[in-house]
Amino acid sequence: MASLISSNRSRGVKNSLAKWLITLGGISVLFTLVLIFLYLLYVVKPIFDSAKIEPKVSISLNLTSNEKVLSTGVDELQEVAYEITEAGNIDFYYLKASAPESDNQFAVGDNALSMSLFSSEDFNQEQVVNVVNSFSANKLLHTIKGKTLLIQPSFYAKYANDTREIIPQVNYPLGQNSLVIDEQQTPLSQLAFAMDDERIVFVAFTEDKRLIKTSFIAEDDFSSSSDGDDVEYETIFQQIELTDDVIDEIKVTPDLSLAFIRSASTVYVYSLNDDEEVSLKATITPTLDNSNTYLTSMALLSGSSSVLLGDSSGRISQWFEVATESGRQFKQIRSFNANDGEASYDKNYKTSSAITAIYTEQYRKSFYTMTNSGMVNVFYTTSSAHLWQGKLASTQPEAFSIAPRANGLIIIGNDPLDASNKSLQAFSVHNEHPEVTWQALWQEVWYEGYPEPDYIWQSTSGSDDFEGKFSLVPISFGTIKAALYAMLFAVPIALTAAIYTAYFMTPGMRKKVKPTIEMMEALPTVILGFLAGLWLAPLMEEYLPAIFLLFIFLPLATLITAFSWHKLPNQLKDKLPETLAPILLIPVIILATYAAFSLSPLLENSFFNGDMRQYLTNDLGINFDQRNALVVGIAMGFAVIPTIFSMAEDAIFSVPGHLTSGSLALGATQWQTLIGVVLLTASPGIFSAVMMGLGRAVGETMIVLMATGNTPILDWSIFQGMRTLAANIAVEMPESEVGSSHYRILFLAAFVLFIFTFIFNTAAEFVRQRLREKYSSM
Repeated sequence: MASLISSNRSRGVKNSLAKWLITLGGISVLFTLVLIFLYLLYVVKPIFDSAKIEPKVSISLNLTSNEKVLSTGVDELQEVAYEITEAGNIDFYYLKASAPESDNQFAVGDNALSMSLFSSEDFNQEQVVNVVNSFSANKLLHTIKGKTLLIQPSFYAKYANDTREIIPQVNYPLGQNSLVIDEQQTPLSQLAFAMDDERIVFVAFTEDKRLIKTSFIAEDDFSSSSDGDDVEYETIFQQIELTDDVIDEIKVTPDLSLAFIRSASTVYVYSLNDDEEVSLKATITPTLDNSNTYLTSMALLSGSSSVLLGDSSGRISQWFEVATESGRQFKQIRSFNANDGEASYDKNYKTSSAITAIYTEQYRKSFYTMTNSGMVNVFYTTSSAHLWQGKLASTQPEAFSIAPRANGLIIIGNDPLDASNKSLQAFSVHNEHPEVTWQALWQEVWYEGYPEPDYIWQSTSGSDDFEGKFSLVPISFGTIKAALYAMLFAVPIALTAAIYTAYFMTPGMRKKVKPTIEMMEALPTVILGFLAGLWLAPLMEEYLPAIFLLFIFLPLATLITAFSWHKLPNQLKDKLPETLAPILLIPVIILATYAAFSLSPLLENSFFNGDMRQYLTNDLGINFDQRNALVVGIAMGFAVIPTIFSMAEDAIFSVPGHLTSGSLALGATQWQTLIGVVLLTASPGIFSAVMMGLGRAVGETMIVLMATGNTPILDWSIFQGMRTLAANIAVEMPESEVGSSHYRILFLAAFVLFIFTFIFNTAAEFVRQRLREKYSSM
């Protein structure tokens, strides 16, 4: 009796311990899933943060209000800023509170390092009327008498006593003497330029109403000398035909291919590629709101493809070339509104929201606008995002510059504490991921150079002008497509095999077949992907008709064999053990496969002109990729079959015997019992098996990585490839920069994949419970 009590007490302790361990394990799994979910959100959240612009440093320049500042800028690290005045001086300022001690030290404010840009007699007592900036950080100083000087403010780091010091300097790519832009040496009213290592192109409008192009072609390389004194170059002068007498703005694309000439509200686009004659390529005439609206500013977007046009109503339009039936034409792609809601007008009938200037970033598609009231707006073109709006100064700044890394701003204007002087103000910009919006991720986007809006994933390129394209639609579609074709292949085979094994197969053979199929699940998917990509895909391409014949021959051969076996006399059937009866199908399947591959060349020669692939591509217009959805469906279906088979077979085999016995006793046939009793009772388990297989197909990585072309396209064709979320993460995550938009969007793709599997599993559990409640009374 004592031993029985002790045994019961021990069993109770074990049961309680097991209960708590199982509960703890379940809670740990749920806690881990929640942690994964929260970590994905933590990494993804910054890409949807709003832009922020915050004041950083303000420096009094001790320049009177009469001294005009024409341009400003800053180094990449935002430690040294500079300003260029109309007197032809450039002053550098440290933006830090303390400067390192050095022979080349220059301090903040009064003791700033100042140097004259005009060291030659050509510029003696000249006054600068304009400073033209280029994307290559060069600046063009244009004086009141038409003399021109090309300078390049630059910075280099010097280390002394474990302290880094930024040293400024000024280079002269074409030397320190004046440049002859117009061979008639007439003063210029408008001037623009762009350059590369071998050529500099100037486009100017002279005071005597001539539009000219001047090219300096280096015999060696402009970058080979910092001062340009030893660079020899050839000068080519050209005159451009133009009917307008007034030119408001000129812009030259950084690739030296196009010049945009704005005259009032019309923009002329000239092709500069031909050194013999400059031709008019297109004319852009924007549709304005009313007769009182006119163009006020123009800027080129990074990448040389788009031009931005601002008008007097506060609207900015983006234009770039689009392929049409009539050839490539400039079209308005999207517009932005910088209207601040005010309606006041000045003497030129310019509203307070009129765009007075557009500033573009050097490497991204972001741009800043300045309105007549001093309101600053920040936009990103591709994502159509309005990122920020506000005033940085009480009045319009005299000079405005974006830091090279787009993480800061420098503005120069009246000192807010002393209106008689000027101040330099530095701002920090937090705008890491302007290209990412829900619209850009999930809707069609019209990218530069594309004929129409589209869903595109293309994260990398070999060009510096490349713009990342991060639509999640193609890779989400690819995930669904791969899973669908895999399930179309796997579900019929797995479920019919499970039904036969659990309900019809003899116990002896079931003990051998079931473990064998379950062992297939242990086969590494990388092996399946390797075989599918390097063996199955070329084989299917070479014997394409045979693949389609197999879908006919194999079911037909199976049915014919079963019908023939059914018609055999019982005496013959009794001689073959029942356990070995299914093995008869093996030689039949082999013969059917051999017949399909043997007939393949004959079918190709008879119906497809000797090559079915070429027939599909050339005659039917169906694109064919060697590694396509059909290959993925077969390979991934083969990987999914063991999962579905094992769970479905267990569910069918677990149907209580008294249900089948009662059905047979009431006169139902085996098929009627199977359909009306067994499958209905086992339906919760069968559905769970299918959903588990679908979950594995959605999350599969190596097979789709190796057996597809990894092309992120939207096409249901079985002959086209795809790219899935899982494969995309595996391919691109090792190469993405930590913290970049690309990096965080890959985590967003993982989050979407997590949501997919969560929805599938939740739906599976919900349906399984409903089926269990419905058929539990059987």
